[in-house]
Amino acid sequence: MSAQVTVLYFAKSAELTGLKEEPVAVPTPISSGDLWALLLRKQPRLVALQGHVILAVRQRYVTIGEQQVTLEDGDEVAVVPPLSGG
Repeated sequence: MSAQVTVLYFAKSAELTGLKEEPVAVPTPISSGDLWALLLRKQPRLVALQGHVILAVRQRYVTIGEQQVTLEDGDEVAVVPPLSGG
């Protein structure tokens, strides 16, 4: 089964992809690590954020790893790079 989601890019991830958002078909359920790998295949320049990025699914932060994520059509997945400032 797969879901059609909208991937939102913020800050550095938007600079790297040249996009603010894009539709992506994602198999579900999927681990957060596999979801990140799928996004890297679509947008290889995101590799610059490897190890420094968090995903947000339905406005909830998800660490990249083994955590299972169940997505539904219309869900939003945000790519949240590290925030600068202090």
